[in-house]
Amino acid sequence: MRKQIGEPSAAVLDVGSFSARLVVLAKGGSPLEPVLSHQTRLRLDRELDDDGKLTRRGIDAVSSAVEAGMTMAAKHGVEDVYPLATSSIRDATNVKQVVCDVAKSTGVELRFLTGRREAELAYVGARRWYGASAGGLLVLDIGGGTVELAAGKAEEAGFAHSLPLGARSLTRDWFATECPSPKVVRAMREHVLDEVRDAMQDVLPQIRDHRAVGCSKVLRQLARLAGDRPSRSRELHLDDLRSWIPRLAKLPAKSRAELPGISRQRSHQALAGAIVAEALLTLSGGQVAICPWSTRDGLLLGMLDGLVTLDGKPAKAA
Repeated sequence: MRKQIGEPSAAVLDVGSFSARLVVLAKGGSPLEPVLSHQTRLRLDRELDDDGKLTRRGIDAVSSAVEAGMTMAAKHGVEDVYPLATSSIRDATNVKQVVCDVAKSTGVELRFLTGRREAELAYVGARRWYGASAGGLLVLDIGGGTVELAAGKAEEAGFAHSLPLGARSLTRDWFATECPSPKVVRAMREHVLDEVRDAMQDVLPQIRDHRAVGCSKVLRQLARLAGDRPSRSRELHLDDLRSWIPRLAKLPAKSRAELPGISRQRSHQALAGAIVAEALLTLSGGQVAICPWSTRDGLLLGMLDGLVTLDGKPAKAA
């Protein structure tokens, strides 16, 4: 007999480029110890055509993954699941068709958070991880389609912003080959730094004493690559990262995947991710601590505490 999960609980089916992961927390629970977790692998990065449309095979894969996740939740008595679709679907040019087809196939309508809301929830996840005693936090999250920035000293972020500088998007828009020329790499570094500086210039004076925290697999993998030493494995330092950018630019994706920390799935976008990370670290003090909790965890914890409604929005005060 399958174990039935008591209510109240919080459940999110996080549908991203590389997987659809169901995570369920029981009352008073933690993302470190979910009462239920289930993952279906995806490779949506391979299913976007030249026009940015998700292919029929990609849509069918999403439908199958959603069906598998929801079936697993139902078997354990979990009824309210937030079906969160990330930028790999949100930014597809045929996103309406994707949502419609998945709904017809599974009965589940995928939901999206704005970039700003993703940033706010990443901050919630980081704040819960470090606690109130950590003081001010600057939370950095490099995704496939966007980059989220959030900062504050309280339970919720006072500053939150999203930029279209995701590692997947920049790779597609800037690199015609796996090993771009030094000129192209230099131009991209300048562009990204300018974009990040423009987004942060008004808030920089207020957050100079904040602890910079990285909440993404991109930053986690770069920390493993550029700080492959026990004493620095949970931090990413600007000087270490910069030395790797020209080296990554000379390597094809297959060779990058053989490096410490770089997964095969993300190897093709590792260079773009490193360039974005360089810009973020340049403006945030030169180093970032790696936090295991991000947007999904902030959403789960907020739902569990009644601070976030089932549509992902902040709960209204009584």
